[in-house]
Amino acid sequence: MKKLLKGFTPLLLMTVLWSCNNQENNIQTEIKIPVSVETIKPKSISSFIETTGTVYSSKEGEMKSEMSGLYQLQRNPATGRPFALGDVVKSGQVLIRIENEEFVNGLQVDGKKLNLELAQNNLEKQKSLYDKGGVTQTELKNASIQYVNAKYSYENAEIQLAKMAVRVPFDGVIVELPYHTNGVKIDQGSSLFKVMEYNKLLMDVKLPEKHMSEVTLDQLVQITNYTMGNDTISGKISQISPIIDPETRTFQSVLQINNDKHSLRPGMFIKAAILSEKRDSTIVIPKETVISRQDAKVVFIVENGIATEKQISTGLETMDDIEVLSGLKVNDRLVISGFETLRNKSKVSVLQ
Repeated sequence: MKKLLKGFTPLLLMTVLWSCNNQENNIQTEIKIPVSVETIKPKSISSFIETTGTVYSSKEGEMKSEMSGLYQLQRNPATGRPFALGDVVKSGQVLIRIENEEFVNGLQVDGKKLNLELAQNNLEKQKSLYDKGGVTQTELKNASIQYVNAKYSYENAEIQLAKMAVRVPFDGVIVELPYHTNGVKIDQGSSLFKVMEYNKLLMDVKLPEKHMSEVTLDQLVQITNYTMGNDTISGKISQISPIIDPETRTFQSVLQINNDKHSLRPGMFIKAAILSEKRDSTIVIPKETVISRQDAKVVFIVENGIATEKQISTGLETMDDIEVLSGLKVNDRLVISGFETLRNKSKVSVLQ
């Protein structure tokens, strides 16, 4: 009986061990890995060339005194107070007047105007007499010369007189206005004010030569600045240099930025994203879902509770997304989380 039990014990032990191992395997095969999925739908994706730089105004003008005289800052009719920094001004507005009585007297504007009237009357008289044979051609010519000289003399005096009223050269904003006390004499060449127009801003950029074939005139540019939050301003490529700098291996371009709301100011540092390529109705997936394995890129999709590994080829990329050229199709259920522990044909539980 003991011999029989001795022979039976190993057999019983093997049976128990086999049974336990089999139960463990069954438990392992029943484990489902929790994942989240996203159904693939056609999307658009754009590729950008990113750069940074400082913007400057598209138009600016500094006005200086063309004569010495007494400084008189004028009142802004829009505010009722003297013109000040930041005031919006229109082309032709008189900002400052220079008073110089001696200069005005020296111009003799009234006398030159009278001389012009006399010369004009004399010319008309000489023409009438010439038609009747009363004067020679030489006398008529001399009358014409006197009229032209009188006209130029008067017009030049008017031009010099107009310089005493310093006008805004174009629509813009006052950005510099050196302080001078009204009634104080200033010298010729003194800086009076500077005006900028920044409804449009410009930015010089240097781009790597590899992008030269991707950049064209009027190409769309998206502009951002930390003061604008998530808002963007549109712009375009306005100039492109045709040459490459041999030292930096870059080429120069100029961006023109629409700034009608004055969200940006000259001198600000901005980020620019130049739209180099855009594709519509293509398969786009989160970049983080792509697993790199040697020379291959793979993702997982879920079919009937099974995770299937798919090798893909890719196209355009952004910081967050990537275009899939082959390997996936519309309505595939892409694993977007939990893919890190998956193997091909793993059983999964899709989280809702």
